[in-house]
Amino acid sequence: MTGRAPTRVAAGPAARRVAGLAAGAAAGLAGLLVATVGLAAPAAAAPDRGGDGSGVPLARFDDPQRGFAPTGTVLQDALPAQAGLDPAPIDAALAAVTGWTEVSQGPTGPVRPLLAGAVTVMAHDGAVVAREATGWAVRYADGAGTELPRQEWVPTAEDTVYDMASVSKLFTSVVLMQQVEAGRVDLDAPVAAYVPAFAANGKDQVTVRQLLTHQGGLPAWLPLHSAYPDRESRLEAALGVAPVAAPGEAYRYSDLGMIAVGVVAERVSGRSLDQLVADGITGPLGMVDTGYNPTGSQFDRAAATEFQVSPPRGLVRGQVHDENAWSLGGVAGHAGVFSTADDMSVLAQTMLNGGAYAGARILSSASVEAMITDENAAFPGQDHGLGFELDQRWYMGGLSGPRTAGHTGYTGTSLVIDHTSRSFVLLLSNRVHPSRSWGSVNPARRAVAQGLALAMAVGPRHGATAWSAPSTDSTTATLQVPVPLPSTGGRLTFDVFVDTGSTDVLALEASSDGGATWRAVPFTTQQRPGTEQHDGTVTGSGHRTWWNAQADLARSDRVAGELLLRWRYTTDGAELGRGVLVDGVRVLTREGTVLDGERRPEAFTSTGWSPVAR
Repeated sequence: MTGRAPTRVAAGPAARRVAGLAAGAAAGLAGLLVATVGLAAPAAAAPDRGGDGSGVPLARFDDPQRGFAPTGTVLQDALPAQAGLDPAPIDAALAAVTGWTEVSQGPTGPVRPLLAGAVTVMAHDGAVVAREATGWAVRYADGAGTELPRQEWVPTAEDTVYDMASVSKLFTSVVLMQQVEAGRVDLDAPVAAYVPAFAANGKDQVTVRQLLTHQGGLPAWLPLHSAYPDRESRLEAALGVAPVAAPGEAYRYSDLGMIAVGVVAERVSGRSLDQLVADGITGPLGMVDTGYNPTGSQFDRAAATEFQVSPPRGLVRGQVHDENAWSLGGVAGHAGVFSTADDMSVLAQTMLNGGAYAGARILSSASVEAMITDENAAFPGQDHGLGFELDQRWYMGGLSGPRTAGHTGYTGTSLVIDHTSRSFVLLLSNRVHPSRSWGSVNPARRAVAQGLALAMAVGPRHGATAWSAPSTDSTTATLQVPVPLPSTGGRLTFDVFVDTGSTDVLALEASSDGGATWRAVPFTTQQRPGTEQHDGTVTGSGHRTWWNAQADLARSDRVAGELLLRWRYTTDGAELGRGVLVDGVRVLTREGTVLDGERRPEAFTSTGWSPVAR
């Protein structure tokens, strides 16, 4: 195989390692990293639009794919340019993750690492373009962060086994859908029809579908490990818990609901959850390092998680970190699965393929579609299919969209599967080593997703380039142009690509006093399937298509025959999208065209915006 050399890999299975990065490709990565919360925008592509100049078709972010990838798509290692991707944002993301595993110098002294260690994978259209291990699987001796003797540190490797935490819920959801396909479960039947004990405390009408979408009204959690003496009483408490809301009334993320889903799958099949996962997922897909309660080589390769005092477990390694799952024997519907980056990559590609991989099918394409179709339209911002979270920019970054599915795990894991670009990213980390209180892994999750999103091209709509705003946190960029507007007014038209964080804003503004004051200019965009009115600002999207925009410029907007127009893009310190581009700016009047941005690009004054070819 050809591919990218893992320049920061400590160890790993050579036969599956990406190799062959050109010498010196890592040079200048520090300049691509913006603090610890954002990535620099990619440079302009080669003139032949062939990524690395080889003529390879660019991977297009603005060419949304429908349906699933071909079922025969199997993962192969490749250089980013071989997959039509810009390597710079990918390198920047990998450098960012590495930086988060190292001690840095702050204003008042050393700053502890955000992550102990991590393995990052990025893939597009069946090409694995990055697979990199960094940091340490084992580093600390206690919860205070006392470091082990240096010779006892264990470096992260590509085949390090991670506690997937809540990503385990996806495995539970898949085996449940397999029972649906087998005719053993009706998603809209009451859970109590399969597990009678669940009917306790008035839950007799809660359906299986509502548990998979976290609409069952159950509390998030109970201290099963400490409040009950044995597995049987803990399971009884989980199933019999009193609801905190009526079913369908609210979105309430619940571990207890997914524990019940796992029990449903067990009861209707007559097999344990770990057997169902082994027979229905990991066995057919050849995921040899994935399962519950690792033993042997998997146990030895496990990353350490937290040093736990209560319960008094000490340094947890090779056992599930979640206390409730641990108290249930390590196998539970909400947590307990251990896996590696390579194994999770196979599962991700299986979902992109519509449920099949390398000749094995674990789900029908209809079931996969159901799992990535939003069931929570009544609860904006909580998009969720049957098991998968959807369109969550807080960790999916620029890959977010209506058909972007994934999940996170408390230990520091995350999976993002973008069906619209047929891509996925994985970040497997042990961020709770040595303590869960050391910080959030979300900046790293977003950086990895953003790196792959920025590596995909957004092509100009007119000519060789388009104006692009920087896709970095906490910035304001302006693109300004004077318009010689006659007394009869005129009409502004332009093409715009918008993919932003929910609180990042692109504004269209006008000034009739030479830029001293500005006002919003309402505009209309032509989108599929129709038009949309904007008050002068736009945010969000996720639909990956260019829009045609139009705005009326009334004669009252002018002074001395000149109007200033500007596009202002403002980002905050939270989530980012793929970015914003403007192209094909024209102003039409009764007398004719008074501004043609394609013919007169020099008329524009930019602060932060730049012309890009991709």
